[in-house]
Amino acid sequence: MNPMSKTIYVAVGVIISTNEQQLTQYFLTKRLQHTHQGGKWEFPGGKVEKDETVAQALYRELKEEIDIEVLTCSLLTKINHTYAEEQGEDKTVCLEVFIVDNYLGEPSAQEGQGQGWFSLEELLQLNFPKANEAIITKLRSQTL
Repeated sequence: MNPMSKTIYVAVGVIISTNEQQLTQYFLTKRLQHTHQGGKWEFPGGKVEKDETVAQALYRELKEEIDIEVLTCSLLTKINHTYAEEQGEDKTVCLEVFIVDNYLGEPSAQEGQGQGWFSLEELLQLNFPKANEAIITKLRSQTL
């Protein structure tokens, strides 16, 4: 790993809903174009701030980003991924990914980004940041 690399800790929520046909769907947001990995779909969440637990960050970020209140969640997986940047400085993300299937409110993107509910099969067709691909792999392995 590049000594110039820094690790960013991120809390991620896999928001799940089951529709009338008993099909599981996942809520995604689309990154704004001007951001890192802009234009790609992602599971909502955000950086863990100083003096904040991962759970606190998840609750805060999901309230700010998609206006839901998490009631309960469970850890799905942890992912470490390094993005090589053009300026020679690597960016490593450590994602702690939680299943969120018990919440108040209807998810709605609050920052002007795209949003949508997708089936597991539809997730396979979308463009995600590389670090998110492991989440989809994990979800697929649990439904087989």
